[in-house]
Amino acid sequence: MGSDVRTISGGFQGAYEQLIPEFERTNGISVTTGSGSSQGAGPQTIAAQLARGVPDVVILSREGLGELIAAKRIAAGTDVDLARVPLGVAVRAGIPKPDVSTVEAFVQVLLRAETVAVPASTSGIWLTTDLFPRLGVAERIKVKVMPRGADAIGLVASGGAGVAVQPVSEIVHATGVDFAGPIAPEIQFVQVFSAAVVADSQKAESSGRLIEFLSSSRAAEAIRRSGMEPLARSSAGHRKPQ
Repeated sequence: MGSDVRTISGGFQGAYEQLIPEFERTNGISVTTGSGSSQGAGPQTIAAQLARGVPDVVILSREGLGELIAAKRIAAGTDVDLARVPLGVAVRAGIPKPDVSTVEAFVQVLLRAETVAVPASTSGIWLTTDLFPRLGVAERIKVKVMPRGADAIGLVASGGAGVAVQPVSEIVHATGVDFAGPIAPEIQFVQVFSAAVVADSQKAESSGRLIEFLSSSRAAEAIRRSGMEPLARSSAGHRKPQ
């Protein structure tokens, strides 16, 4: 079968990269993969790429997918929740890991960091517009909003930021940083990452096969290894925890 184009957000990318070779091998489908932010502004967001007619399938945060569904850019009934992941803290590899398990400890870590890196997408939007103001630190810390989660990780690894706050799945296997832990439950923001077929895709059948594979039990272990919780199909067609 021919090559299909997918656009994927960084939060699900670790699991996706583990799974796609098996999908290609067992289905005879060659997949071309791009990347983009679930939400935000700029030419490389998934929404902007859709406006240029690029992808057949999108994998992104449920918040970002909701915007695409509202804009009628998604084929009706094709959206499936794949996994969920909490926010965590990354520090430069080799330094002592700070305690981030309580609200007060997390606040102190933010205040001690000369610069806090966050992605420009869903999690970073929530952190900068909701959590940081709510914690009273928005005016007391320097926040560097990076285009992608990988860029936030890279800034910490190079010493350009003291910590990064982003989905755990973007941290646990990244080079140059260590995972300090998830942020406290009472201030946690758990993201759901979802997949859907793009409206008017010419490869809807093979695209649906990919989504079915990524939401199957065969994919669950790779999703767990990436720091996410796999979600299982409910009777309504969306997903519920396994």
